[in-house]
Amino acid sequence: MFSTIALILFYLLVPLLINFLCYKSNFLKKVGAVVIAYGFGLLLGNIGLIAESSQTMLELITNKNITLTNKYIQELFANGVITDNDVQYFKIYHLQDLLTTLSIALALPLLLFSLDVRSWFKVAGKTFLSLFLGLVSVIVPILVGFFLFRDQIDESWKVAGMMTGVYSGGTPNLAAIQKALDVNTLTYILTHTYDLMIGVLFLLFVMTIGQKVLLRFLPAYKKSGIALKELELDTDLNRKKPFFDPVKKRYLLPNLAAIGVALVIVGISAGLGELFDRQYQMLITILGITTFSIFASLIRKINRIEKTFDYGMYFILIFSVVVSSMADLRLFSTSHIQIFYWVFLVYAGSLIIHVTLAALFKIDADNVIIVSTALTCSPPFVPVVAGALHNKEIIISGLTVGIIGYAIGNYMGIIMAQILSFF
Repeated sequence: MFSTIALILFYLLVPLLINFLCYKSNFLKKVGAVVIAYGFGLLLGNIGLIAESSQTMLELITNKNITLTNKYIQELFANGVITDNDVQYFKIYHLQDLLTTLSIALALPLLLFSLDVRSWFKVAGKTFLSLFLGLVSVIVPILVGFFLFRDQIDESWKVAGMMTGVYSGGTPNLAAIQKALDVNTLTYILTHTYDLMIGVLFLLFVMTIGQKVLLRFLPAYKKSGIALKELELDTDLNRKKPFFDPVKKRYLLPNLAAIGVALVIVGISAGLGELFDRQYQMLITILGITTFSIFASLIRKINRIEKTFDYGMYFILIFSVVVSSMADLRLFSTSHIQIFYWVFLVYAGSLIIHVTLAALFKIDADNVIIVSTALTCSPPFVPVVAGALHNKEIIISGLTVGIIGYAIGNYMGIIMAQILSFF
């Protein structure tokens, strides 16, 4: 089993190894650092190196009415409620949760600092049209799946509500709707697990061949004049620079200052989140981080710092390795295979419908991909996919869609569930 220190080192150093491998190999560079990071994470999470939990521990973790602390876990262990393996699992789960939160919290400001926000409004109309089309595309396959599987899945109307919440917003909406509708714990776990499994396949598709496939049906993205203060990730000039170029003094010191600004933004945003109910804290925090980072990018001294995008992508790689290692494929159960089919239907169906509607409204391929990513995979994955598409201009558009999704996801999910409960 991995010790806590060994696991931290793994999560922090593997992204550096991945970047080095991509620097050395043109083939791996084409595959993409994020794709490789997901491979490392899935491998780590499913070969038995991380402690497995009991059903009791899984129920405790997914019960949003319980605040788990180390003291409480030790009391449960002393009373024989959970096993020593469960204690180890909780420590690792707590570490993973902390790392995913910190990595995304730091990545978002660093990725946004180099954007020229003033020019973004040139594409705002198309973004919101694509958002509307994306929401329609998600709702249709959820409804189709409900009528296909309602007699095979217990409380299928609740599952439909959770799916509406998570695919219009994100995981926070999934958890909030689970609490609001009192969804069975196992159903919640399996829905989330299947979402992670198929979500990885979706991300692999959009970050590798997705753009080429969609360009057969949709127009290409047209540059809108959004200025970026850094060179594109795949330019010849960047490829010729030494691997450790970003940590040279001329880049390192300014980026340390940028990280300091990012930490201040995260602290203020987290403080704002604490003013709200627990289920809304992540929404408020992410909204705050995004908003304050955008305002920070308007400050010339911050906007002109070079390599902030590269540093942000390092934290994205940490997030990618950690979150994929949390997708436990051992939870796959054939007795609940209909949920798997339903989740797959939503991913595949929503993309097909979205592309069809986008073709009618002449929405470009990159916009469709980033909106689909923001809705089905949540905002943290937007910079990941934007980097794979070599199109930084669409980051703010994707984050905007994702934040709106966070705001409306709970309402849409609960309304959907209540309507379908009558069928």
